Amino acid sequence: MSEEKKLKPAVLWFTGLSGSGKSTISEKVYPALKERGYRVEHLDGDAIRDIFPSTGFSKEERNAHIRRVGYIASRLQAHGVFVIGSFISPYQEARDFVRDLCEDFVEIYVSTPLEVCEERDVKGLYARARKGEIDNFTGISDPYEEPENPELEIDTTDITPGEGVRMVLEYLENRN
Repeated sequence: MSEEKKLKPAVLWFTGLSGSGKSTISEKVYPALKERGYRVEHLDGDAIRDIFPSTGFSKEERNAHIRRVGYIASRLQAHGVFVIGSFISPYQEARDFVRDLCEDFVEIYVSTPLEVCEERDVKGLYARARKGEIDNFTGISDPYEEPENPELEIDTTDITPGEGVRMVLEYLENRN
């Protein structure tokens, strides 16, 4: 990425199924932007849920959770911070709400197929959801609404996380 080209801070919203690779890629985009001198904040679904532990997993609770996080992201971005958000955020309605809050929103759909995500599931969450032990599990007992028009789509089935990071950085440079 050209050091001369100043990138406009944006909210980079990684969405996809559990195990798709969205957190892995987003965690690597963070230092890549920091090394280039940008102010960057990373908001990850697991970490944010630790702050709001009583947030449930019904559609209404998930949408409210994403709206809260989206508001935080929009405020940071308005103050010149790149915000990297990594959330399953399964519903188009909530993602659209966040898009409308932000001056510059980049939806990155990590479109790795369900079968691949299940193969990667080291915690056994998909297996537990299939047995009915976990309610409202996205992709099994709760829907995932694929983004209608993401700015970038990454399927991690056959690429490395580094290649996913490269795709994100190239997208940011080429859009300016």
